[in-house]
Amino acid sequence: MYFLKQGVSDGGELYGINSSIHFIDTYIVVIFGAIGCLITGFIYSIFTNWGFFKHRWLTFKWVVTITAILFGTFYLGVWEKNMMLISGKLGIAALTDTAYLYNQKMNLIFGSIQNGIIIFTIYVSVFKPWKKK
Repeated sequence: MYFLKQGVSDGGELYGINSSIHFIDTYIVVIFGAIGCLITGFIYSIFTNWGFFKHRWLTFKWVVTITAILFGTFYLGVWEKNMMLISGKLGIAALTDTAYLYNQKMNLIFGSIQNGIIIFTIYVSVFKPWKKK
């Protein structure tokens, strides 16, 4: 979403972009997606012969899912919210504020890493590369 900030010339526009990103991630995509993945995992684990930890690829998926939810909640979401609050307070000057830039950098770096790990997890889900324990 950082491409949306290219050419921003107004503090209200910057705040609007940050608050929109925060709203979509918090209330539409992230929370419902994470809960959906968790519930689906529980259903598959309970009602199929796969179980919770019977296969290494399932154990990997549980670890990644729980870690992603916790990391997103306690780090990515906080950085994103801070960017929204700072841009609401400082307007366009937020683009030169060290706290704003730090939050943006951390969100970009670790958000990209988390996305890569989740894409790898999709690969693991499809191809199930590890044998049964």
